[in-house]
Amino acid sequence: MDVSSLPGDDAIDSSYEQSVSSIHNRLFFRVFQVGNTLERQATKELGITSVQWSVLGALSRPKVSEGMPFSELAEYLGVSRQNLDGVLKRLERDEHVRRIADPVDRRAKLVILTPIGRDFWNTVQPKIYEFYRQALADFRFDDKVSFVHYLNRLNEGMKTVSLGKTASKNDDT
Repeated sequence: MDVSSLPGDDAIDSSYEQSVSSIHNRLFFRVFQVGNTLERQATKELGITSVQWSVLGALSRPKVSEGMPFSELAEYLGVSRQNLDGVLKRLERDEHVRRIADPVDRRAKLVILTPIGRDFWNTVQPKIYEFYRQALADFRFDDKVSFVHYLNRLNEGMKTVSLGKTASKNDDT
């Protein structure tokens, strides 16, 4: 029996095996826990949230040195525009980022890393690399490569999920 996907209608297939359901539940719960642990430890050890960390990292890339459109940044990070706006307000308050008018489309906003933000990012980089080192200390190189591969596959799989009517009710973007 192929249990690789759920049926597309609203009914749950009664042949969906309990053992498969259990491992799926455990897997997604662990992903949820890992995200929460990352958030808690980043804030505790680095003094910034994991989303702030991601924003600063995204904006520190050389190819976006002149700024990145707000909508592209939200898409790149995989966060809602509303959540990104709240994070940017805090980073703006700390003078790490600025929103400026896009020179091509004055209606659009670019998000740019400020000199203060770049200095902060450069200062926090050694701590981030030590964070990575400690968190992954028990992983072999091949484990890390495989893990990235499987996380990418999971992420791509989640992007294809469509539960019909339910999805449109929960869409907040």
